[in-house]
Amino acid sequence: MTDPVSSIRNLGPAFEKSCISVGITTAQQLRDLGADTAYEMLLKVGQRPHFIGYYVLVMALQGRPWNDCKGAEKKALRVKFDALKARAHDPQASEFERMMDMIGVRSAKT
Repeated sequence: MTDPVSSIRNLGPAFEKSCISVGITTAQQLRDLGADTAYEMLLKVGQRPHFIGYYVLVMALQGRPWNDCKGAEKKALRVKFDALKARAHDPQASEFERMMDMIGVRSAKT
């Protein structure tokens, strides 16, 4: 087990730049927001959805190596990631619409 991420620089230059673009400048801010809220903020400003980036962030905030995520835990994170992606792309959608988006069913809007 490693220490939880101590600096956003430890997450790589591209991720650091994205964080700074939404006002996240310290690892403490990232920890306070949590992985889901932070990643949703990044998606809303145009960060490309990237599952590996999301689960690396989750693992880093837990102080675990990025490749420590496997099996059922990784599948559960994928479901959360897909829900974040759907919510970021249509923040006005109802919870039902977001769930349908998450599983690939698109609703017709008038």
